[in-house]
Amino acid sequence: MIELFTSPTPNGWKASIALEELALPYEVTPIALDKNEQKEDWYVALNPNGRIPTIVDHDNGDFAVFESGAILMYLAEKTGKLLPTDSKGRSLVVQWLMFQMGGVGPMMGQANVFFRYAPEKIPYAIDRYQRECRRLFEVLDARLAQAEYLAGDYSIADIANWSWVHIYPWPGISIDGLDHLQRWLAAVGGREAVQRGRAIPETPTAAINEQDLVKTAQKILV
Repeated sequence: MIELFTSPTPNGWKASIALEELALPYEVTPIALDKNEQKEDWYVALNPNGRIPTIVDHDNGDFAVFESGAILMYLAEKTGKLLPTDSKGRSLVVQWLMFQMGGVGPMMGQANVFFRYAPEKIPYAIDRYQRECRRLFEVLDARLAQAEYLAGDYSIADIANWSWVHIYPWPGISIDGLDHLQRWLAAVGGREAVQRGRAIPETPTAAINEQDLVKTAQKILV
């Protein structure tokens, strides 16, 4: 059994979507970011960085894995799925996974901060990060003009990138004219396992007010 410590964020969805795609049994322990549970001693003992997600593989000596990209690789290697074993195929998946980890995630995160959460709106910062996100989306679009999925076949690279890219309206990034990216967003988002994983952890059925989301994010960012 795998225990997943997570919250409803793009990095958290990577892990839950992968677990659903791989049909691995798991239990969810929600982490309340607004209450700083991710900074509590018991959690930092599992994840030294005090972030989500984290998994603990109880079938492998209670082995803890932190960092979402590392979690994706661990789960793929554990099951032999969503990550090729040949050197070229594996490298291609890892390249696009690292593209998300080093580019898409950090840049969209900064776009979120300056476009949505910063109490002072700084046009230079907003424009800088939105433009960089758009550039990265164009790189994805060019790749997806050549292949159905980022590494040819569906893989953890698609899970990682989709988990971030599909929230493009929140940081105010346009995907107009990126037809291949739009096709891929719909294809990945239409997968039943992706839809199940995207709903983890469960959130209240009542609509969440946008202003409350911003206030919660501002509290976490302090």
